[in-house]
Amino acid sequence: MALIQPVLGIFPDIADDVFIAENATIVGDAKLGSHCSVWFNAVIRADVNYIRIGDYTNIQDGVVIHCTYEKNGTDIGNYVNIGHKAIVHGCVVHDYVLIGMGAIVMDRVVIESNVIIAAGAVVLEGTHCESGYLYAGIPAKKIKLLTAEQLDLLKQLPHNYVLYSSWFQ
Repeated sequence: MALIQPVLGIFPDIADDVFIAENATIVGDAKLGSHCSVWFNAVIRADVNYIRIGDYTNIQDGVVIHCTYEKNGTDIGNYVNIGHKAIVHGCVVHDYVLIGMGAIVMDRVVIESNVIIAAGAVVLEGTHCESGYLYAGIPAKKIKLLTAEQLDLLKQLPHNYVLYSSWFQ
């Protein structure tokens, strides 16, 4: 059974239709919207600040989402895909974003809608990622405009994860 617990009396607020893998962890001032999925070994640790996650967002295996004490909560929008073992920390992620496997998104980053962060990229503190682009590298840089196919992928992937999670319920 997943570890879901309060911190300082504040319980996670999780929509009824969220899939949570049995070894995922969600603690503290976290809110997850409808049709989200939190996969195996993912950690959403809202102990020192808040974490807000919109609808149809998938938090894949081994992801860590955290925040910064007295400084930065973490806001994640709707239809966001956070790939395996990514770290998302104290930042703002708008709608229809893909954060690739193993990517790191640091404090005070703002990722606008319709952005792909490549696998393994490191988005440094305070970076602003402009809508419609692929960002890659260490540190992450704007590489190129997204193709129509990539934009379609951003719309389709969240629905795929709703399907995948239905296999476990």
